[in-house]
Formats: sequence, C-alpha cells, structure tokens
Amino acid sequence: MIRRLVFLPLLILTSMYCNAQNITGEHLWRQALGGTIIGRPVAQVESVVAITDGGRVESFSSRGTPLWSYFAGGRLTPHISRSREGTSYICRTNAILIAVNRVGRELWQTQLSSPIIFPVLIGWDSRLFIFTNTEIITMTASGNILWRMVLDKGIAHPPFLDVRGSVVLVMDDGEVLTIDPFGNMASFQYLGGISGAISVTSTSLYIEGWGAGILLFHYNGQIELIYPDLGYGETFRGRLELPSAPVKAAARGEEAAVLMANGRLALLSLWTREIIWMAETSLSISAGEEVDVFYDERGIYVLTRNGAAAFASDGRRLWSIGITGASALPAFGDDGILYSGGTDWILYAYHLEDRVRAVQRLLYGEVSEGSYGMSSPGPSSWAGTPYRFEERELLTRFAEIRQAGINGNIGDREREYTAWLKETAGSYAANLPAGAVPQVQIQHRVEATLLLSYMGSRETIPFLANLFLRDPDMPVKAAAAQSIGMIGVDPEGIAMRAFQSAILPPFPMQNEAVLTSIAAAIGALCRFSGPPLSEAGIRLLTMLSSPERPPTTRRQAQWEIRSL
Repeated sequence: MIRRLVFLPLLILTSMYCNAQNITGEHLWRQALGGTIIGRPVAQVESVVAITDGGRVESFSSRGTPLWSYFAGGRLTPHISRSREGTSYICRTNAILIAVNRVGRELWQTQLSSPIIFPVLIGWDSRLFIFTNTEIITMTASGNILWRMVLDKGIAHPPFLDVRGSVVLVMDDGEVLTIDPFGNMASFQYLGGISGAISVTSTSLYIEGWGAGILLFHYNGQIELIYPDLGYGETFRGRLELPSAPVKAAARGEEAAVLMANGRLALLSLWTREIIWMAETSLSISAGEEVDVFYDERGIYVLTRNGAAAFASDGRRLWSIGITGASALPAFGDDGILYSGGTDWILYAYHLEDRVRAVQRLLYGEVSEGSYGMSSPGPSSWAGTPYRFEERELLTRFAEIRQAGINGNIGDREREYTAWLKETAGSYAANLPAGAVPQVQIQHRVEATLLLSYMGSRETIPFLANLFLRDPDMPVKAAAAQSIGMIGVDPEGIAMRAFQSAILPPFPMQNEAVLTSIAAAIGALCRFSGPPLSEAGIRLLTMLSSPERPPTTRRQAQWEIRSL
C-alpha cells in the first residue's frame, strides 16, 4: 500500500564540528607526470588512472607504485570512465573512442561522429552509454553498437544512471529525459509552470511505496520530484525549499544530500519533507565550478578543486582538507584515499580515513547494482509459433538479427532477439531426455549461439557457459566458447570454470575445434579483464599448449600467451 506523505515543520540544525579532524594537506605520496592532469582521476580497486594533456593515461596503485602508462596517439578529451572489470574508456579529440584494459593494453577503438562531452556511463551489464554534442550511442563492452539516438538540443548537466539503470538527461530547455538500456525514452517537463528553467543538479532515489524518483533542484531553491514509472511529479514549493542555490546533490535511500552555493551542506528527508540538518563545509564554491557530492554507507563526501570534506549521516564533520593548485576535480577511492592532480604536473594522494567501503566483489570487479533482465528475457513472442523452427523461418530471423547487429540498430528489440536466440540455441540442451530429437539442426543452433555475441550483455554468460557444458554437439560447444570470447567479460568466472572442466581430468576434452575455441575465448577474456582473471586463464592456456594437445590448439594457446 502506498503510504501518505507527511509534511513536518522545517528542522534546520547548525553546523556540527564534534569529532572533527582537520587535515592540512600532507600527502601520502606524489608522482610526477609528463603533463597536467586535464580531467578528474578515477579511483578503483586500490588503483587510480588519470589523463594528462600530452595524450597519456597514467595508472598508479594506492601506494604510489606506477602500474602502467598508455599513449593514445593524440590529444584526449578530459573524460575517463572505468568499468567494474577495470577497463578504461577514453576519447581522442578527433572523436576516436578507445578501450584500455586494466593493465594498459588497448582492446579496441572506434570512430565516433564527434568527441564525447561527458564521461562514458557504464551500465549494469557492462554496456556503454556514450554522449556527444549530437547523439547518444549505446555499445557493448566489446564495441558493437546496439542503438543510437540523435539529440536536437543540448544536455545541460552530466547524465547519470537512475536506480533502475536508465539514463537521466536534463536538457538545456528544462526537459527531463529518461532513456532505458534499450533506447526507449520518456519525457518530463518541469512542474509549477516554470518555462525554460534549468535544473542546477538532479539525482535519483527510491522512495518506498512510490518507487524510483528523479529529484530536481532549481537555482531558486525549489525542489521537484518526478516518478517516471507512475508518470507523476510534484513540487515542494512552500514546503521544502533551500536557502541558497543548490550546486550538487546525491541521494541514498529516501534522503538527499545537497551542496549549496553558500558552501553549506544540507541533508533532506524526502519522506517527511524536512531539512534534517545543515553544516558548513568551509569550502569555497565558485560559480560554474565542477563539484561532486556522493553519499554511501560511510557518510557524505564533498569534493571541490580547493578541498574536500566528509560528514557522518548525523551531520558530524569527519574530516576536511584544503587543496591548492589542483588542475581538476579530485577523486576519492573506496579505500579512503583522495587523489588530486596539480598544475605542477604531479599527482598527489592523501590518506584521509581508514574506513573502507563495503563493496561486494566477484572474481573480478564489483557486483552489479541490478539486472537488465537479459539473463531471463523470454519467452519470445515467437515461442508459441508452431513453425518457428522451420528452416525458412530460422533463416529469416537470423538475417534480420544479423543485419540489425551490423547496422547498430538492435535497440528495443534486444530482449526479444535474445530470448529467441536462447530458445533456438538451447533447444536441444533444454530437452535432453533419452530419445529426444533436436528440433533445430546443428548449424542453426551454432548460428543462434554466435549471434548472441551481438547483444554483448554479460548477463548472457551463464546461459552460454551452461550451453557449452550441456549441449552434446561439438560445433555448438565451440560456438558457445567463441561467443563468450567475443562478449569478453566474465566477472563471476562462470565461463572460466566451464572451460576448466573441459580441459582437466577426469574427462578432458579431445575435440580439436572445441579446444581451439576455448583457447581463443580464454585469451579474449584475459585481455579484457587482466589480473586476476588472466592468472587463472594463463594456467589453462599453458595446459592447452602442452605437447599432448592437438596441433591447432597448441598454436592458438601459444599465440594467446604471447599476446598477454
């Protein structure tokens, strides 16, 4: 049942400094770079990557050890993103998008129509949302285009993913767009008769009984809340307004932390419609300056070029630090280290707290925040068609899906295509009782299996690994391995375990085509994710390169090892 919203009197608490720890800026370590950092560094998995104005990407461990350096062959835009697998996505100023893996190896590059204007957003299943001046492009992690959307107006503020995994855009004219992972768009206008107003910042949250919400903050302090799933919105005018223009906001649960232009931080309750507390950050907020606010289980963090501060959820200041000479916004890692690039060509690291964020991890990378339903997208609309597995029907569907993948316009047909391909590829493995006659011939099951790689969702890896293990026909097994390699991501190690079971006793596989496909897939997974996945993969590749293996398999495995 939806609870009724209750509006309580406004409660404003003064700044709280108990248990404060003021840090003067002594660095943990520093590293000289070959140029000025031109964009915000990105911290992840006890490491940091940063872009310099010389077209290089530099990576260091949280202890300051140089890890790798990559030269892009030209100048870069000041935007870098990292996937949960550790892949960095960068873009040259001539609009070439590049993927670089966790150890600095280039995976692929592709030409865009124009350079990116915001960091690439990484979806829950590793798909990429790319933003240029004229369009939005969605790609798989391996660089296949899924769909693109032309924009007829500018984006006012950096896009973000909402709690449903959809992209939220605030446009120059005040229109708010939500675009799901498959390119379906919904449009909302500001409420209260505000014409052409621009929201300073927006964030997403979940309110019990109402679902996902998009919170919009206006320059005049007015706050609006839109519920995309309900097609409903409301304004808090006269009930909950900020005393100063909002600059940046972040939500957690039913609360939102808002940094204001006067340097104060406010925590709002969207359930009771009250300001829970306000505190001074002691940070100078310049007009138009890039700032960041984020809110996790440790507390609320405010980052600016001139300093940073952290607050507990009850308003206590945890620490603050002043920074001078920063060339870009700093980054704060899950391990309590702040990274800031200076105009003096030096990257500084400050150890500010010992609390480590509790992030659940898989074999490699963080657990996804949610699912896009690609693991169980069916049944397809063709599931009940009596003649769906006739050769003419199969060939027609294959041609349609293949062409959509080549043209990059899979779009909102992705779930339908994925469901049908799974039904076709797994038609024999799903009906294994003795005497069962396969409805689909081997070559068509192979084609369906390979076409799944066009979708590129890591949510399909469990299906492909299971198909590899269960289908008795060697060409289908080889196709499943090949498709996994083309998708390139296996954070849970499901595919790697399936390959291991086929290589090791008690029943090692002898089929040359399947073993060769396994070697190629392992190499692709290792190149994409790097350690620690590659450590397990290299051991398997070493086994596949031994003298007792078939000649083609040995050559493939040896080539993969050399490439790593």
